[in-house]
Amino acid sequence: MKRTQAVLAIVLLVMASLSGCNTIRGAGEDIERGGEAIQEKAS
Repeated sequence: MKRTQAVLAIVLLVMASLSGCNTIRGAGEDIERGGEAIQEKAS
């Protein structure tokens, strides 16, 4: 029983970590697009 709970906890932590990476990557892409838009307006 405790082994199953430990495995489940590890799986949930890994899934949370991976989804966090995707969120940060998406935010970085949004910031990059915003910067590009500012550069185009300034040119």
